[in-house]
Amino acid sequence: MKGLIGRKVGMTRLFVDGVSVPVTVIKAGPCVVVQKKTAETDGYNAIQLGFEEVPERKVNKPMLGHFTRAKVKPHRILKEFRVDNPDEYEVGQVIDVSIFSEGEYVDVTGWSKGRGFAGAMKRWGFSGGPRSHGSKFHRGLGSTGQHTEPARTFKGKKMPGRYGNERVTILNLQVVKIDKENNLIAVKGGVPGARGGLVLIRSAKRPRK
Repeated sequence: MKGLIGRKVGMTRLFVDGVSVPVTVIKAGPCVVVQKKTAETDGYNAIQLGFEEVPERKVNKPMLGHFTRAKVKPHRILKEFRVDNPDEYEVGQVIDVSIFSEGEYVDVTGWSKGRGFAGAMKRWGFSGGPRSHGSKFHRGLGSTGQHTEPARTFKGKKMPGRYGNERVTILNLQVVKIDKENNLIAVKGGVPGARGGLVLIRSAKRPRK
């Protein structure tokens, strides 16, 4: 499975065969292979990629030793990607958007916008109560408890709480355009997160036919 780390640039549109296609532009890579993991030593096959170089003073000593052992410069972001054969990669190898091609499908993972503590109407889409003056029940949650039996609120009840800032994966987004010179990749549709947010791009597990 191919993978790459990037940051969301924003949304725009591209005209393909005269048709307006909404796309999300992602600045992906270049990434460096920092570590290889194999089923014999780690229990699974994967490669660890580094993204966005940083000065040595910005990493702690354990992480600095990790990068020094791999003979690569320190990076801000480290993420693992499962692969079928780690021997196809070498530590220190640079991976960029050229691993993907226009027309193929990818799965994109991002972190949704954090909205803080939200009520039930905003968080879960509850309709609320009547809006007339004498109702006295407008945006409230409504009844949450049970009767004498079971005398408790069941776990998982839709209630007010922290909303957003969750890991979200969008499956089967088509790669519309690749700009290798500027490390940009445009995928059809929306991607979770705000502009500048971290995203992970993987080849689709179950691509559309």
